[in-house]
Amino acid sequence: MTAAGVLATLTILYIRNAIHADIGLAFVGLVIVHLVQRRRTVARMMSQFARVRSFAERRIRLTASDLLLAFITLNVLVSGVLDWSRGEPIQIPLPRPFDRWHFLSGVVLVLYLIFHVWHRRKRLRRSRIQ
Repeated sequence: MTAAGVLATLTILYIRNAIHADIGLAFVGLVIVHLVQRRRTVARMMSQFARVRSFAERRIRLTASDLLLAFITLNVLVSGVLDWSRGEPIQIPLPRPFDRWHFLSGVVLVLYLIFHVWHRRKRLRRSRIQ
């Protein structure tokens, strides 16, 4: 929901920057909480690394996915902070509307989140926070 809120407020970024920034920071906080909650899973993965290859490959893909999610989220955070500190968007050499770094990284994050949740939908239904 916070990702959708950040994307929805992106269009009013330079009118109401505080709303977009607040929702964006809430999203970053939720990603951090998600990764901290998975610390047991990551520790378990390291201890089980020598087991069956398919099991290890699946765990490596999960770890890589979490690392990619963290990288994309940090990219959105950094680009947003830099845009805010400059007072204008940082331009990149791509066609409009993808010529703004923060906008492009936000779109990539939303697309990756859709992919991430779709592939974990069965496990999300039966998962519990420990």
